[in-house]
Amino acid sequence: MSIFPIFSRFFASLPRVRASRSFLAVAALAAVAIPDAASAAARISGLYDGVWTTVFATTRGNCSSGYSVPFTVAGTRVSSAGGGRVSGSIGRSGSVAVNVSVGASHASGGGRLAGNSGAGRWSGIIIGDRCSGTWQATRS
Repeated sequence: MSIFPIFSRFFASLPRVRASRSFLAVAALAAVAIPDAASAAARISGLYDGVWTTVFATTRGNCSSGYSVPFTVAGTRVSSAGGGRVSGSIGRSGSVAVNVSVGASHASGGGRLAGNSGAGRWSGIIIGDRCSGTWQATRS
């Protein structure tokens, strides 16, 4: 079933020149107002791409500080670069949300990357203890 007959009836009721201008105006507005996801990802691709090393510090709970987990940023996706399972996303402004798991330990966190560094907060269960704290990241 085609939707073209609906458009044909609509545009047939308008004078020919006016219909063409109306169609072009609507098409131009749609192209500007609704950017596709691929172009959005392309705009931030490269800004944060690379391997990042994150060091976790514990501020609450009975967990050791100083754990380090590498992760990779490619476009809008955050993934593992070794040393555990890492998944997450990053926005155009550098805001990042990440989940990390290593063995039975898991944590989630958020923060911001800018240039070659970043910082934020995390919380999770590390070797059975509920903990939270801060993280610092640097790009290799």
